[in-house]
Amino acid sequence: MGGPVEHKVIVGLEIHVQLCTRSKMFCGCAVEFGAEPNSRVCPVCLGMPGVLPVMNRQAFEYAVLAALALNCEIARFTKWDRKGYYYPDLPKNYQISQYDMPLSANGFIEIPVGGGGTKRIRIIRAHLEEDAGKNVHSTGGFSQVDLNRTGTPLLEIVTEPDINSGAEAKALAVELQRIVRYLGVSEGDMQKGHMRFEPNINLIVTRDGTEYRTPIVEIKNLNSFRALERGIDYEEQRQLDEFLETGQVMESGNKTTRGWDDERQMTVLQREKEEAHDYRYFPEPDLVPVELAEGRLNEIASRLCELPISRQVRYVKEFGLSEYDAGVLTGERATAEFFDRAVESGGEAKRVCNLLTQTGLKIANERGCGIGDLGFSPKGVAELAAMVEAGDVSATASAQILEAMVETGKEPRVLAEELSLLQKSDAGELEAVVEQVLAENRQAVEDVTAGGKKSKKAMGFLLGQVMQKTRGQANPKVVSQILAAKLGGG
Repeated sequence: MGGPVEHKVIVGLEIHVQLCTRSKMFCGCAVEFGAEPNSRVCPVCLGMPGVLPVMNRQAFEYAVLAALALNCEIARFTKWDRKGYYYPDLPKNYQISQYDMPLSANGFIEIPVGGGGTKRIRIIRAHLEEDAGKNVHSTGGFSQVDLNRTGTPLLEIVTEPDINSGAEAKALAVELQRIVRYLGVSEGDMQKGHMRFEPNINLIVTRDGTEYRTPIVEIKNLNSFRALERGIDYEEQRQLDEFLETGQVMESGNKTTRGWDDERQMTVLQREKEEAHDYRYFPEPDLVPVELAEGRLNEIASRLCELPISRQVRYVKEFGLSEYDAGVLTGERATAEFFDRAVESGGEAKRVCNLLTQTGLKIANERGCGIGDLGFSPKGVAELAAMVEAGDVSATASAQILEAMVETGKEPRVLAEELSLLQKSDAGELEAVVEQVLAENRQAVEDVTAGGKKSKKAMGFLLGQVMQKTRGQANPKVVSQILAAKLGGG
């Protein structure tokens, strides 16, 4: 059936981010994960007759701040709309959202794509709305509804279909999580449902020079990076197989929604997708439009910081760090800012990076805290890095000293002396030890001077003997120089 087939997957994402306000979007109920079911509700979020919503100002400002970080244009005038649909977890039978006048549009997000490069994914819009409740299906032969989540402020972000793999979608999701955490507008905790993803996926299939587009499929409510990546990868292959079998294309097939079955690692059909007119949008009569003054917008914009992808690229280019290390350092804003302050205090960037990523973050993870809560200062880490760079202590000893800094709060040089970890670099003192080792190991000396395969191994042996006699306190670099001078001349 026809010639060779090539294909390209096209993905657009709808992302819901729960904002970390103390109260809900349109009422005073607390936003609290894990509370007793249906205990954080009131007549407003339950949709009782005659009640009136009131907008949460902080939620709106958080949404604007996030939209600015996503390079969006901010609307100075925006309104609220009712999106009508009936599900058990939506007691009002409508959701307050934004339709034709969202608070922001026309933005983009940069995602890492390897080799220190980035790819730009365009953002159509980012708007504010309220969340629905949660249906619980784990009770046997019936379902239950927990309405605690109803009315929680959500930022919905909609991208253009610029994503071309499950891996790129995951990279975007990870980057967005870092951004909202950096800004402090969301905890971004996947386990608590703070971020949910709905990819819209189809293929451009090329056969005999003709392009075909498969019907769009939306996968609903993915709540992990792994499910997002695997769901897209599975759907890519499923759609290709279906096209090859049936030849069905976008013009003849309806848009459908599917769910992700994590146990079977596959998508399953749910229903045909509603279109905008099915939701019967109309302006929300109980809420006034929002007008954003220039001064308020400038004040919100002043809260922006250097974002993670920008920092990550800078660390690679400016300090020569690996992409992996730069990614680890920029994972949390507090870690990145601690690193920056340590470098500003005079610490050599790669030494500081090694201390923080190999020892500091390990201790912080074990203690369940941030790196700034461990008791040592950026200046102290900079001093320790300088000691390693100068050869005063070894890289191995520096990890031991950093651990001791956490336990005692003492300065690194004080600890190095107390723990006898200072390296001896006095050439005169070390020369006497080298002479003794050379005298005691004539065969190794002969192997070095003879050259050949044994030379390198013998030199390492002699260096080890000097380190042993000095109880590891000799500076290996200085010892190597003395050995080379003596054996090179003899």
